[in-house]
Amino acid sequence: MESTTITKEHVMQALKPIQDPELSISIVDLGLIYNADIQNDGKKIIVEMTLTSPGCPVGPQLMAMVHAKSAQLPGVEEAEVKLVWTPKWDPKIMASEEAKDQLGIF
Repeated sequence: MESTTITKEHVMQALKPIQDPELSISIVDLGLIYNADIQNDGKKIIVEMTLTSPGCPVGPQLMAMVHAKSAQLPGVEEAEVKLVWTPKWDPKIMASEEAKDQLGIF
């Protein structure tokens, strides 16, 4: 039986239900997930993410949710979440069209 190798798309799909509690919009749609690095044949995932601001009060909570969801993916033995500030989050560029509509960005 062959197992499916985890891809960045799998990780993004798994993280999509996580919402920013202040905005009630998916963190994936907001563009807060910068990358998902799959290593060791899918046994290790490193997710790079940012927050809407450095002082985001729910930052630790969001990071914990991202870690938990990543660690639950099939075959994953180790999940790591890296908080990055470069490039600076810009919803005009990074958010999905749907998220821009919800944020009132035209």
